[in-house]
Amino acid sequence: MISTSEFRNGAKLELEGEPFTIIEFQHVKPGKGGAFVRTKLKSLRSGNVIERTYRSGEKLPTPDLDEREMTFLYVEGGQYTFMDTTTYEQLTFDRDHLGDGWDLLKENMTVTLLLHDGTPIGMELPIFVELKVVKTDPGVRGDTASGGSKPATLESGAMIKVPLYLDEGVIVKVDTRTREYVERA
Repeated sequence: MISTSEFRNGAKLELEGEPFTIIEFQHVKPGKGGAFVRTKLKSLRSGNVIERTYRSGEKLPTPDLDEREMTFLYVEGGQYTFMDTTTYEQLTFDRDHLGDGWDLLKENMTVTLLLHDGTPIGMELPIFVELKVVKTDPGVRGDTASGGSKPATLESGAMIKVPLYLDEGVIVKVDTRTREYVERA
């Protein structure tokens, strides 16, 4: 249980069986009547944002969330198989349950999965990943005055923008938070 006095940005609570995280809250003490807390909550499953108001001192249930470090093994027909790094148990999940970043997964990459009742609702990738460019157009010399970029397809299937001078077969470092090219690996 979490009390309204313990509300912080990023705190997690459960509403109608669904996990939410607090993205904004405000304690209000009107001149007349009791104090209350105005909140903006984001669903960890769907990403929807809702607004709710609670009386001061009200208690709410906390969700049963589990963060597990897992190694990505392989993908087969839209099913992604991971191995728990502590128990060596293999779990298979649907692409829809993984959230954003599934297209940056590479075999044997270690990620942190956020599970709610055994179902993944989020995935935290390493900050930087190194992936090979498998398809890109050849850069044409003199295209721009101060360097430009072109689309490239990576070995994991992700599409990013890379500098004009990069060719197919080059391994690049990608920032998973912004999905941008950082440097050659």
